[in-house]
Amino acid sequence: MKNMYMKAAIGLYSNYFLLGMVNIILSSNMESLTAKWGTTSTIISYIIAAIGFGKLLSYSSLGVLSDKVGRKPLLIISSFLMAIFLVSIPLLPSYKLAFLFAVLAGVANAAMDAGSYPALVEIFTKKSGSANVLVKAFMSTGATILPFIILFLSDNGLFFGYSFFLLAAIYLFNMIILLLSTFPKVNEVKLEENEETVKPIVPFKSEPKLLKEGLSLIVIGFTSTALFTVAQIWLPSYGQEAVFMTTNEAVKLLSYYSIGSVVSVLVLAFILGNKIKATTILIVYPMITVLTVAVILTVKEPSVITIASFFLGFSTAGVLQLAITLMTELFWMRKGTVTGLVATASGVASVVMPLITGAIAEKGAINFIFIFDGFIAVIGIIAALFIFVRYKKLTLKNF
Repeated sequence: MKNMYMKAAIGLYSNYFLLGMVNIILSSNMESLTAKWGTTSTIISYIIAAIGFGKLLSYSSLGVLSDKVGRKPLLIISSFLMAIFLVSIPLLPSYKLAFLFAVLAGVANAAMDAGSYPALVEIFTKKSGSANVLVKAFMSTGATILPFIILFLSDNGLFFGYSFFLLAAIYLFNMIILLLSTFPKVNEVKLEENEETVKPIVPFKSEPKLLKEGLSLIVIGFTSTALFTVAQIWLPSYGQEAVFMTTNEAVKLLSYYSIGSVVSVLVLAFILGNKIKATTILIVYPMITVLTVAVILTVKEPSVITIASFFLGFSTAGVLQLAITLMTELFWMRKGTVTGLVATASGVASVVMPLITGAIAEKGAINFIFIFDGFIAVIGIIAALFIFVRYKKLTLKNF
């Protein structure tokens, strides 16, 4: 039967489609922004980092707020703040002001996550894993489309800021859609259009522990983000320095990485909830990452690295979303709060990993960065194995 919350779901996925564009819009317009503000690309990279700082500042508090006031208010605020950020950046006279608006964008992103992930679990009660994994697919699709918009503006001699204004307008339109949409009540589930609303009964033999299962999923929130952060930053450099690829060939590795990510989330959306469970994927995917990193470090051939880039993208996509899904399932009475905890760990990884790997690159060969990457994947496997065993004991199901 038709899900009565489908309009809300469309609004949520539209937000993440736009977020995929927002995530790369500053770096994609770096030349225009440096010219406008008379600064350097390094400053623009600091502004991008300020977005991550804004997320770190607000993830936990907004997660708690999501449980207290509901998902919808946070999503409305998120769309509005994101629109302000997008309209302001091309018009600001100074990069110093841009730092403030970047922090605002980080808060908007955190509000989006704190409202969206729990809402998707409540909307798609029987397919929550697939529903959350699709977030990554929409983000990847948005990131693929934005460069074509920027190229169109450049080829036609149009103001670079139009790409920002376009996204802001769509965010505001989507805000109206969300405002008019019906959302499930917090921690209540309506399974189908004509079925009664029920309070979920905790389906566990014993109560999950935040310091056991919860902490393990928080660790996975960190490791999953760390793995794709390292790959996205250092794959081109590794291709050039270790495999002696040309600049253009090395940059294309990220394209193959992105293709792997899109394929992965589409596969996950199809197989999750059937015979393959989220707890299994959390183990298998980092194992694939470890094997792929081993190949990258030992077989330094351009064709092999190209294929390996695809598998790196495949094995690092969707893991964060699955960790959040399991967290909200285990601690269903505090979905927003626990989403904030996993998202905070993810935010820490996005800030810390560039600093650590940058220091490694300065002091040694780039190979050590991917050795470190493999070590992070092993930590993720250990945490996932613990979750696999504990989840099976808690539910007495064959997960």
